[in-house]
Amino acid sequence: MAALEKTLQLDAMDRAILGILQTDARLSNVDLAQRVHLSPSACLRRVRQLEDSGVIASYVALLDPRAVGQAGTSFTIVNVERTTIEALSRFEEAVKLEPAILDCFYVAGTNDYLIRFTYHGAEDLERFHSEVLTRLPGVVRSNSMLVLRTVKKTTALQV
Repeated sequence: MAALEKTLQLDAMDRAILGILQTDARLSNVDLAQRVHLSPSACLRRVRQLEDSGVIASYVALLDPRAVGQAGTSFTIVNVERTTIEALSRFEEAVKLEPAILDCFYVAGTNDYLIRFTYHGAEDLERFHSEVLTRLPGVVRSNSMLVLRTVKKTTALQV
């Protein structure tokens, strides 16, 4: 709850810092400070406060899937047999252990989960469905949507 309370108290300078870091987290503190018109020490203090409060959750390198041979992306809707706490927990724990699954969301509506994964080609897609997806606990039905073209993709949140 502390992180949520902190997000409600972000000022314009915090928002500027977050906006810049979401597009270039490798920027040096000196360069970041210059862009937001702060001294390097004040800027570093704010960044550390944002990290400590949980507003900045982590820093990562985002890879281009095509550059690493994963040209295809699939969003797959998954329905499970039972939606008891125990059954959902078993499914979710198995998903967390599967490195091919990039995202998994428990969703409201007529379906239970939405999964995103990337694949190399048709054979890899088939392997994922037959060896990974159908072996997850409780899966009774899935429906995959294959991405034809990405129109917009961002990891940056509006702050």
